[in-house]
Amino acid sequence: MSVRDAFMRGLARQLGHPAGLRGRVVARSLNKGNLAPVLAAVEATGALPGQQVADIGFGGGVGLQPLLDRVSPGGHVHGVDIAETMLDAARKRYSSEVASGSLTLEAGDLTALPLPDHSLDALITTNTIYFVEDVSRAFREMARVLKPGGRAVIGCADPDFMTNLPFTQHGFRIRPITEVVELIRGAGLTFLEDRPVDHGNHAFHLLVAESPA
Repeated sequence: MSVRDAFMRGLARQLGHPAGLRGRVVARSLNKGNLAPVLAAVEATGALPGQQVADIGFGGGVGLQPLLDRVSPGGHVHGVDIAETMLDAARKRYSSEVASGSLTLEAGDLTALPLPDHSLDALITTNTIYFVEDVSRAFREMARVLKPGGRAVIGCADPDFMTNLPFTQHGFRIRPITEVVELIRGAGLTFLEDRPVDHGNHAFHLLVAESPA
């Protein structure tokens, strides 16, 4: 394996499961690059003050504060991530919110969410489904935890754009948007729209779905 391939493999691993110092550096970089789509995903939830919402696979945590602002006062945000490094960083950054009870941070992944049935008014998950083998199960989990009428916003980059990135050759599962939409429907969610972030052929996709009322 070449040095370049080894670097790209390591980068791909950190993007999927950030760990240690390198993971924290990658997460800071992602926070900058992902800010616009994450803010758009929060907006697309339509969440209101007093509601229960979640950021699943929150990574560097850039979506947590906008969700807290969105549901304040009286609401609650659940942050779920598979990486202990990201959970530790979020616990330090949001220690007052955790202490006040407005934010809960828990370990978990998309296919086994640590949340009760029908407990959320809305959830977001951005740039996560590339790392999930059984994405149908992940969407069924989203359907399980959403209240009737609750909204899921699933963010993913354009598949053609992703395919051309050098690190996505190492373990990323890149699916056509049409396939992802059908899997969302197959999980029992009502697909509402594919909302682009930015313009052009490679716009970021926000796939907005709703649990049947």
